[in-house]
Amino acid sequence: MFPYEHIIQIEKESKVPVYRQIAISISTAVKNGTLKAGTHLPGSRELARILGVHRKTVIAGYEELDKQDWITVIPRKYVKVSENIPVLKPRKWSHAKTELPYENRFSRPFKMIEKTAGDDKVMSAPLIIINDGCPDVRLSPIDSLLRTYRSLTSRKHTIRNANTGTAQGTLKLREEMVRYLSVTRGLNISVANLLITHGAQMSIYLTAQLLLNAATTIIVGKPNYPVANKTFEETGARIIEVTVDEKGIDTDAIEKICKRRKIDAIYVIPHHHYPTTVTLSAERRVKLLELSKQFSFTIIEDDYDYDYHYTSSPYLPLASGNHHGNVIYIGSFSKMLDPALRIGFMVAPKNFIEQCTAFRKIIDVGGDGYMQNALATLIKEGELNRHLKKAKKCYHQRRDFLDALLKETLGRHLSYTLPTGGMAIWIKLIPDFSIKKLVRSTRLEITRWDEKENAFRFGFASMNEDELKQAVDLLKAELQRSRR
Repeated sequence: MFPYEHIIQIEKESKVPVYRQIAISISTAVKNGTLKAGTHLPGSRELARILGVHRKTVIAGYEELDKQDWITVIPRKYVKVSENIPVLKPRKWSHAKTELPYENRFSRPFKMIEKTAGDDKVMSAPLIIINDGCPDVRLSPIDSLLRTYRSLTSRKHTIRNANTGTAQGTLKLREEMVRYLSVTRGLNISVANLLITHGAQMSIYLTAQLLLNAATTIIVGKPNYPVANKTFEETGARIIEVTVDEKGIDTDAIEKICKRRKIDAIYVIPHHHYPTTVTLSAERRVKLLELSKQFSFTIIEDDYDYDYHYTSSPYLPLASGNHHGNVIYIGSFSKMLDPALRIGFMVAPKNFIEQCTAFRKIIDVGGDGYMQNALATLIKEGELNRHLKKAKKCYHQRRDFLDALLKETLGRHLSYTLPTGGMAIWIKLIPDFSIKKLVRSTRLEITRWDEKENAFRFGFASMNEDELKQAVDLLKAELQRSRR
């Protein structure tokens, strides 16, 4: 007799009901060609005996298969595999456990985004995580934001309007942002010039998809925000790297390149460049705008870290200058409030925003209208400004505390230039120590590091003084292990 006890796998501990396990095993055997069309199956009483289950369980399994047209049931006569099943080549029966469909690798050609290590081991959490510069959520007005959010979900008119027309962002948030960006950044815009996105990264992606292709060239800093580089690479565009020094991206080098070849866009992070934290000088800002007019390239201005300056007032964005609509300005509320709050924005001419909105709708119909309107209320009532004022004072103190701590504890092992703002310090190790070895530590996790530069970003804003001291003490201990 056919060994049904081997093709019907029953796992008592499974959350899937036994009758469903029977149905799945039989349908899998049919799909694999092990059971051919027209094959008679054991009666419910006989199969129940073979499997050691109640007869009603087998009957329920057969009923499930009958509804799905896998089998034909003739009451009191026989049960057989449906005649309509295609004849498949039978596979050799094996004692091995049946492989679940999604345990197989996808075998058809598809686009590879990055190589994966395939290491799915569960690692224990490190004692300390040094992030690349995140706000301290404990300081953020999240409670107030969520109270407003809950309030909006209980009002009839806000429920009706919450998810209407959110592809470009709710009108309420865009209206508040027009005023907010005018006061804080000197941008003279209308609601038609704004697109609300799920973070700055979506804005970069949309911009890249509309601007770049295999026939275009974009200039980026060296080093640069790696996710932006990856986004540009995926368009097929040629990427040219230009050195970033203590004054920001080298505009003289950009000019020389523009004289030799056509440049379509330049990606620049003017405030607290990622990862080096340097700020683009006033002289280079002026020259970059002049080069943009002269050589007709677009400036993608990623101003993710505009709001935190400690030693002076910030430079106004390139987007606030006279650029004839040739600057696409990108910002984010994630760095102000919480990385989990995925609300970013893009400022550009109306026709470009329209096409970005249309493209965005292909992958994402719109944002969270309740959250966007709650954020609009936070801005309108001045709570965002009050938070930024408080957070800026706190982060300034933490930056100075970390600076003193590093000089006292690790001064001989590393070097850095103290940034004028932002939420991280770009730290370079001396040649005696290896950043690659340091990041292998199981007690310390560093989220952004660069092997070529032998450097890493030390995000200080999210840690209080006790946490900063603990991080530096552990860093000192781990550095001894990373000596070359």
